Amino acid sequence: MDFGSSSSGAARSTTSAKIVVAGGFGVGKTTFVGAVSEIDPLRTEAVMTSASAGIDDLTHTGGKTTTTVAMDFGRITLDQDLILYLFGTPGQDRFWFMWDDLVRGAIGAIVLVDTRRLADCFPAVDYFENSGLPFVIALNGFEGHQPYTPDEVREALQIGPGTPIITTDARHRADAKSGLITLVEHALMARLK
Repeated sequence: MDFGSSSSGAARSTTSAKIVVAGGFGVGKTTFVGAVSEIDPLRTEAVMTSASAGIDDLTHTGGKTTTTVAMDFGRITLDQDLILYLFGTPGQDRFWFMWDDLVRGAIGAIVLVDTRRLADCFPAVDYFENSGLPFVIALNGFEGHQPYTPDEVREALQIGPGTPIITTDARHRADAKSGLITLVEHALMARLK
């Protein structure tokens, strides 16, 4: 399967693919992209001001002082022949108008979920279910623990067995890389159906 190739020499072809990292406000999208990117990620963060008071729920993100206003961008080479370009979406609904452009050309998405605020992931899950784009649910463990199992979250979200649900820690490169590998495998299988 070729997701979009470009030649890098006469004998070797490198495949590149676009991945979207999505989810609600403050679930760890910027952290995820930054943890796994082999380049300094491009971030479009702005300082949160009093204008967002009462709009952005900081209950579980008390130390958050910035927010993504357009996208995050990073890159990772998974294999010598496979490069992934990562596009992190903004989480607040006032920025959702950008999602269609960010998702265009992607092979799949990782939807980060903070299980303390499960309802915050509903719009992202609905978006990818309606678009038909393969996606993986990644339960981001805050403060080092996962309060719910993937099966409990699958039932709560009413997600069918065909969508992988994994646990991750967006701060750790190995976890983020494992999530990306799961998504690429899932997207490949979806293309073979």
